[in-house]
Amino acid sequence: MSKGQQTRAAILTEALRAASVEGFQGISIGMLADRLKMSKSGLFAHFGSKEELEMALLDEAAQRFMDTVWQPAMKAPRGRPRIEVLFKSWLGWSLNHEDLPGGCLFVALAVEVDDKPGPVRDHLAEMQGQWQSMLTRSAQIAVQEGHFRADLDPKQFAYDLQGIFLAMNYYRRLLRDGSAVDRAEDSFRSLIARALPLH
Repeated sequence: MSKGQQTRAAILTEALRAASVEGFQGISIGMLADRLKMSKSGLFAHFGSKEELEMALLDEAAQRFMDTVWQPAMKAPRGRPRIEVLFKSWLGWSLNHEDLPGGCLFVALAVEVDDKPGPVRDHLAEMQGQWQSMLTRSAQIAVQEGHFRADLDPKQFAYDLQGIFLAMNYYRRLLRDGSAVDRAEDSFRSLIARALPLH
């Protein structure tokens, strides 16, 4: 990795930490330059505008998410085992990601940008749409493998699974509910149980 690439990676890591806590509104080129002991012009050499930085942050967060959540799941057998690994990895991303002290960046930003038209909102929405498609496809494969019942609605399964994580984040971070993770795990087990074939 070149020095320029190392510097860019350091900027993105610090920006991810800040954005997870303070949102995109809370970060600026000047603030990042101060935290990283860089000049504003030096930071501008890597990101010419705040919007460019925000777009790069989304891409970086997405890559880290895929490495942390999706790649481990893809190593598991198709169908239900893969979904169970995905859930565990996704939970780990939400709880233990050291570069995101404020929790999942996508959850935080969804509220911040959902009503703000523009490239950043569009990019985030596209990413989340792709993620929902991946969850839906995972449920479809579980049906094909005979792990889930034939009449399962894969889109509803994906919707419900996303809902578990949104609720867990809300209860855990805003309400400081110490049982939020246990409830998420219980909800996931119930979701899987409802998806199983009837015997």
